[in-house]
Amino acid sequence: MSAGALEGLRVLDLSAGAAGPICTMVLGDLGADVIKVEPPDGEWGRTLGPPFVGQVAAAFLGMNRNKRSIIVDLKRPRAREVIYRLATGSDVVVESFRPGVAARLGVDYDRLSAINPALVYCAITAFGNYGPWRDKPGVDGIVQATSGLMSVTGTADGPPVKVGVPAADMVGGHLAAQSILAALLARGKTGRGQRVEISLLDALIAFQAVPLSMYLASGDPPARAGSAAPYAAPNEAFPTQDGYIMLAAYAPERWQRLCQLIGRPDLLTDPRFADNAARVRRRAELAAILGGIFIQATTAQWLERLEAADILCAPLLTYPDLVAHPQVESSGMIVAVSHPAQGRIRMPGIPQRLAATPASVRLPPPLAGEHTEEVLRGAGFSAAEIGALAEEGAIGVPMPAATSQQ
Repeated sequence: MSAGALEGLRVLDLSAGAAGPICTMVLGDLGADVIKVEPPDGEWGRTLGPPFVGQVAAAFLGMNRNKRSIIVDLKRPRAREVIYRLATGSDVVVESFRPGVAARLGVDYDRLSAINPALVYCAITAFGNYGPWRDKPGVDGIVQATSGLMSVTGTADGPPVKVGVPAADMVGGHLAAQSILAALLARGKTGRGQRVEISLLDALIAFQAVPLSMYLASGDPPARAGSAAPYAAPNEAFPTQDGYIMLAAYAPERWQRLCQLIGRPDLLTDPRFADNAARVRRRAELAAILGGIFIQATTAQWLERLEAADILCAPLLTYPDLVAHPQVESSGMIVAVSHPAQGRIRMPGIPQRLAATPASVRLPPPLAGEHTEEVLRGAGFSAAEIGALAEEGAIGVPMPAATSQQ
């Protein structure tokens, strides 16, 4: 197998939870050597469930492949010695402490960049290192609430709804990886690293470029519209005899073909639906008409008819549908790895497809501390030094892991 694009890059991962682990997993998938630093009891994300595989959270397993794990108790005095030695040989550090915590632990950017000026140091926080919320703790749901995202998610007659995935963590993690790669590119020109900061709130604000730009231009907050889009109609999901179908027929030529297909050419001359802007204003009336038509056939029947007319459409898939779908099977986006304690586990695959330097799953999610001795020996620690650090509690040995009964 060809080497990954980031082969030879060393990442020291001090993060926990979701955003940081997603960031470092992306870097690991692309070939980087990721050293995951965990506390004596293991990273708290290991308990983020149910569901669990054995005694490890399935969510943790899905965010931590392609990493080696070491246990370091950052509250012990000699732990800094370990981190400093590892930072000397690292290209990137990622942390997700609340502002000020890294400095108290002695692992902040100023301290580590003094040791290694070429270091790219990425700090991921809920609200950033600035403003009145600087010290406010936050997890994904809290950030979704404060970002405005929940105010535009859900149905018009229902309450605000949290997005069904941890959007702040996922977007923040991927933007962190992107920013790290940009900083590494800059380092290639200057020879110096830099501090990179990602706020989950900032990430979700950027994520909302379309609806937030619409509000900034109009002054009208977007209304919650369920599966519909606030800028186009028809562009939403309609119930069928056996499920739902998502329809996007707002472009003039597709709107014309839709009206002909469903036997309602009169809608083309109906002034309520004269153009996209008019259809957006009268969305509820249009949805009632179309809903009464789509319910008369199955999803498969509508897919066949609509696709034959080149009208954009798709079924609404559940997770079981998705995982079994031929498109997903052909993409290889569900992968299986062999875990040392849990056996064969499945997880989402790698979306980045690089022809010459392909990403790959090389390592399963690690046991806590599984690679402590291996990593420290590689960093130049002697057996005596490792023994002394373990004796003092600065580092830990692999934690036992219950095997899966599945």
